[in-house]
Amino acid sequence: MAYWRALDPGADEGAIARNRARYANGAANVWDEPPWSAAFISFVLRGAGIDAREFPPAAAHSSYVDAMIADARDFPARAPFIPHDPAGRVPEPGDLVCADRSRRPIADWRERAADAGRFRPMHCDIVVAVGPEGVQAIGGNLRDAVTRVTLPVDSGGRLILAPGATPRIFAIFENRLGRLPPWRPVPPPSQGTPVS
Repeated sequence: MAYWRALDPGADEGAIARNRARYANGAANVWDEPPWSAAFISFVLRGAGIDAREFPPAAAHSSYVDAMIADARDFPARAPFIPHDPAGRVPEPGDLVCADRSRRPIADWRERAADAGRFRPMHCDIVVAVGPEGVQAIGGNLRDAVTRVTLPVDSGGRLILAPGATPRIFAIFENRLGRLPPWRPVPPPSQGTPVS
């Protein structure tokens, strides 16, 4: 329930009410629907102190992906997240790796920008570690659990993208929070003689 409550007030009520009814009726797999992976990502980022302006919590990955792409387009110098082609960026901790789960998956975040506003089944994971053994990422609703996965990398640290793989990774969103002005620390005042 905490994952759903990380969304805007009222957005959680449908999922919570539906699953309370399923629990009361003795359902074996409570919380296996509606899919909760986007709610999980929203919960983690809200818990990290990221506000709704920087990352709008959503019940669907496509909603917050659209918002991150729009921010990058409208405010390229200060956007909290910047989309990159998966083959063109070495992932870093805090980045989001996003994949398309549809039957005809998009291959690039620019395709999503052209199709913004339409629902598309997606999944995103948060990068938590990077090393020669691969990119470690955590996501929700993988086998109905919060799961850590290892994504394979080449010798340069870039993701190895299998042709025709489903889901298909279409973007790595660089997390720039805390790395750009105005978030840079303000220098301390000089210790000179006071001016009267």
